Amino acid sequence: MRGSKGYQTGARGILKKKPREKGKPKLSKILTKYAPGSKVIIKIDSSVQKGMPHKRFHGKIGTILERRGRGYVVSVPAGGAVKEIIVRSEHLEPYAGN
Repeated sequence: MRGSKGYQTGARGILKKKPREKGKPKLSKILTKYAPGSKVIIKIDSSVQKGMPHKRFHGKIGTILERRGRGYVVSVPAGGAVKEIIVRSEHLEPYAGN
């Protein structure tokens, strides 16, 4: 039997939460608004499956391009290309770096 090649294959470590972080996300995380041009960190929240980006984008820093529906279009450099992905706010965190 061949191994499955699903969307979350090999992502156990990424999708695992620490004991005190388990459960639904806080309301402030869902209601956070991001302006176009602001930098964000893509951090997958496994308790919310809707609007979840692919595991290859976990931990990457992207730029908000626009709001689309309940999610955001985020520009992320991946390899030699720049990808545009649609991510919901539960999987984003503001980037406070330079």
